[in-house]
Amino acid sequence: MELRVEQGNIAESDVDLIVINLFAGVTAPGGATGAIDRALNGAISRLIAQGDFSGEAETTALLYARANGGAAGDGEADSGGLRAPRVLIVGLGSSEGFGLGQIRRTAAVAAQAAAKLKGVKSMATIVHGAGIAGHDADAAAQEVALGTVLASYRAKRYGRKEDDSGLTSCSVVEYSAAKLEDVARGVTRGEAIGRAVCSARDLVNEPANLLTPVEMAARARAMASDVGLECTVLDEAAMEEEGMGILLAVSQGSVNPAQFVILEHAPAGSSEAPLIFVGKGITFDTGGISLKRTGGMWAMKDDMGGAAAVIGAMEAIGRLGVPRRVIGIAPCVENMPDGEAFRPGDIVTGMTGKTAEIISTDAEGRLILADALAYAARFDPDAVVDLATLTGAIGTALGIHIRAGLFSNDSALEENLMAAADHSGDLLWPFPMDAEYEKPIKSDMAEVKNSAGRSGVSSSAKFIEHFTEGYPWAHLDIANMVLADSRINAETPKGATGYGVRLLVELAERYAAAS
Repeated sequence: MELRVEQGNIAESDVDLIVINLFAGVTAPGGATGAIDRALNGAISRLIAQGDFSGEAETTALLYARANGGAAGDGEADSGGLRAPRVLIVGLGSSEGFGLGQIRRTAAVAAQAAAKLKGVKSMATIVHGAGIAGHDADAAAQEVALGTVLASYRAKRYGRKEDDSGLTSCSVVEYSAAKLEDVARGVTRGEAIGRAVCSARDLVNEPANLLTPVEMAARARAMASDVGLECTVLDEAAMEEEGMGILLAVSQGSVNPAQFVILEHAPAGSSEAPLIFVGKGITFDTGGISLKRTGGMWAMKDDMGGAAAVIGAMEAIGRLGVPRRVIGIAPCVENMPDGEAFRPGDIVTGMTGKTAEIISTDAEGRLILADALAYAARFDPDAVVDLATLTGAIGTALGIHIRAGLFSNDSALEENLMAAADHSGDLLWPFPMDAEYEKPIKSDMAEVKNSAGRSGVSSSAKFIEHFTEGYPWAHLDIANMVLADSRINAETPKGATGYGVRLLVELAERYAAAS
């Protein structure tokens, strides 16, 4: 879908659908909505007066403009010179506390409703929230663009028939010439972040027979070339030279070799210690010798959701030119059970020289993170954040598609992440990291064991912490957030959600502002 910014009167937009809005409790529409109401000879005012539309959040009403002076039918009104045959009104809810998240959701509701209308390929929208709600034009426009892109996402299909449904273009129309530059800047940012979220969704949705570790690395390399990032990929021989024995143990049962992807965004003049993101990239997880049950195993193509979020975030960071050095690391591995596979009871040694006893081969994500986090230390980072679809228990603790779990050894980093989460909409909830959570992962045979059984999510994070040395670190358990059985809301479809991309971009920008 093409997004563009136009200056002028939205009533004059030559599109299939015009989108306007209304706050709850408003009886006399003003601004652009008022102008459209007058063009339609008071049709919106009549809807309100008759109780057919109240402006409740995320509700819609559709009006058809009468063409060529014909008689008005149901839902039709005088066209009043409108070029668009349809007008969609979206409810904003209460004006009190109307935030950026509501703007994004309003835009998403509009785009979703537009996609369901037969023959609607183009639409024009005003910048929700930039009027009486008082939000800056660039911030509001960013959320309008972001919500529109997210709601317009269509997962790739492998049938023989192409899906040609959905919008092909959206014009963001601003009446004030003085605000046009701000609106354009916001739309550019929102589109870049939205497309990066969609890139992460594409990766997670892709079947594992097509998205092997080698293919995932190839796509990361192509993205890096497109947006101007430096990309380095280590093969298994290079990883062996680095001493990544813990990571390579997970890979040894698969015919598809592991890949270790490093993406670097280093703007000219940036000499500060980098912010590093590390994403778990298990392209398919059978559980290995500790084989999973078959019922939901198909969904284990999502076990690279952390790596997808990191790759997507780095795409947006590159496109936006964030003025801060940021590095993304994505260890990509497949966990399979063949005659070469690692076993429960094995003891493996990683980059730090620390040994780990394997209790379950299905606790493999923390193993590949162990060596990835050890590798991150060589950059002397300012902070490191890892994302992983780590435990099923996180969904029991926090529910599904509400908040991911946050574990950290640094209070300042935790505060930054919580603030970034609240602003981006990729929400988090902090968990304890007391020393007592270390006890269940003590090993009689090695320095640490990779599973504490049913002792909880914090013990899993404590395993990962063993391999973080000399830098502030946070672990995000996102297993409950990356794949949806059904549509969550207007901006988040069934399938991959793209969770984490917005959060990481926001965090990077916060670190850039503080540099």
